[in-house]
Amino acid sequence: MLESMNKKIPLIIAFVIFGAWLQACTTDVRPSQQSNSNAASPSAGESLTITLPALNALFSDKMFIAALKSKVKLTDEQIASLKQISGDESAKLPSTNGGNDTGATQEASARAIKSIRNLLGNEKTDQLLALALERQSEQPEPSPSENEPTLLKGPNAVPPDTRIVVNIPSFRMDVFRDGSLLRSYKIGIGYQQFPLPTGFRKAEMIIFNPTWTQPNESWASNPGEVIPAGDKANPLGPIKVPIGGANLIHGGKALAKIGTFASHGCVGLTNDEVKDFVKTLAEAANIDLTDEKMAAYLKNRTRTQVVKLPVAIPVELRYETIVIEDGKLHVYRDVYNKNSNTEENLRAVFEANGVSFDKLNEEEKTQALDAVNAMSLHPKRQTEPKPGVAAYQNTADKKAAAAERRAEAQRQAKLRNQKESVIEIAELSGKGYPPPKDLHTGAGTVASNAGIKPAPRRSPTPAPQSSPQAAQSPRNTGVPQ
Repeated sequence: MLESMNKKIPLIIAFVIFGAWLQACTTDVRPSQQSNSNAASPSAGESLTITLPALNALFSDKMFIAALKSKVKLTDEQIASLKQISGDESAKLPSTNGGNDTGATQEASARAIKSIRNLLGNEKTDQLLALALERQSEQPEPSPSENEPTLLKGPNAVPPDTRIVVNIPSFRMDVFRDGSLLRSYKIGIGYQQFPLPTGFRKAEMIIFNPTWTQPNESWASNPGEVIPAGDKANPLGPIKVPIGGANLIHGGKALAKIGTFASHGCVGLTNDEVKDFVKTLAEAANIDLTDEKMAAYLKNRTRTQVVKLPVAIPVELRYETIVIEDGKLHVYRDVYNKNSNTEENLRAVFEANGVSFDKLNEEEKTQALDAVNAMSLHPKRQTEPKPGVAAYQNTADKKAAAAERRAEAQRQAKLRNQKESVIEIAELSGKGYPPPKDLHTGAGTVASNAGIKPAPRRSPTPAPQSSPQAAQSPRNTGVPQ
C-alpha cells in the first residue's frame, strides 16, 4: 500500500490551537507563531491540509463552530463568510466520479484557502486549519470500502499490511510495516475505571508539544483549565498521537507506570518511548523524521506543531488474554475482567493457529487450563485432593497429603500474583504471533531477534505491582496518571 510512495514525502506542519474535546485524555493546544523554517508562505497554489468537502462539513458541526468562537475568536459574521466560501467552492466541484477530479479539487482548495486568508489573515487561518485537522481526527470512521484496511479477523491475527497493534492485557504495542514487525513497546493502559477501548482506529498525525485541557470528569481537579505546552503539570509529555475520539498515544509517563494501569483511557509511554515510537511510526508511513527534525520541533516546548502523515495508519486495539506467540502459549491476566480466560477461548486460539487442543498430552492440557484459570480475576480454587490421596491409611499418608496440598496452594498463589503465564508446547513450534521486536520498555531496548545488542542503559526501577487487584485507584489530581 505504501511502497509506491516517495520515501521523503514533505511533512505538512500546522500550528494547533484546539485539541481533542473536553473528555478523558483529551488535549487543547495553544496557537504559536509561525516558524520560517517549518511553515511555507501562503501562495496561490497552496492547498488545504484536509479536503475541501471535509472542511465544508465541519461548518455544520456545532462543536467546531463553538471552538472557532472560543479559541480562534471568530465572530458570527466571519463564520458565516467562511461557510459561504467553503460552500461556494464545494459547489463548483464536478459531480461526476463523486467529485474526485483531482485537478478541480486542488483548484477549488487553492481558491478557498486564498479567500480564507484574505478574510482572516495568516495566523487565524493557520489556527482554523489546525483545529479542523484535529477535529476531523475525532470523527467516527465511515463504513470502510472494500479496499480500505479493517479490523483483522480471528484471534492472534498477524497484520499483512502497515498498522499499529495494541494488545491491552499484554501491555504491548507493535508497529508493522507491510507485514513486517518494525518495533515493539511496553505500554501503560487505562485504569479499570477508565479502560482503554477496543476496536479499529487510525493515526493520522503527530503532535509535538501538545497542551492539555482538563476534562469535565469527576477525577479532574479543575475541569476546563488549559495546561500549556511544556508546563510541568502537563501530563501528555512532549508528543501525542490522536487515534480517534478521546483516545491518544502519548508520553509523559513515569517508568513505574509502564506495564501497569497508567491513564484514563489512553496508551501511555515514557518520554523516551514516545520519541522513539513516532520515529518508528514515521518509518512505517514512509516519511523522513530524523533526529534533527524532531529536535527542531521539540526545541521550543511552548510551540505546538503538527506533522500530518501522508497516509492514515490503521490502529488495532485488541483485548487478547490468550496468545500463541512464536511457539509458546502466553496467558495474560484478565485485567478488565472480561471473562476472556475460558476453555472455550483457549480452544479457539489453538484452532486459529492450526492446532487441536485435544491432541496435546495430558500434562500440557492441565498446564494450559491451570494457567487460564489462574489468570482470570476470579480463579476457581482447586480444593479437591488429587486422585489417590482421598483415603489416608496412616499418619505418614496424612502428612504427605498435607504437604502436597501446601505445595499446590503455593503454586496457585504464585500463578495468581503473575501477570502472565508462559507454557512451551511442542505442537506450537513455529506457529503464532511474532515475539517482541527490539522491545522498548521505557528504560531502554532489549536485544532484537536478529541478535543486535541493546544500547547501554541505566538499571530500570523496580517493577510495579503484579496484579490489578493491587493497583491503586487514580487520585483526583486532574492528571491522567
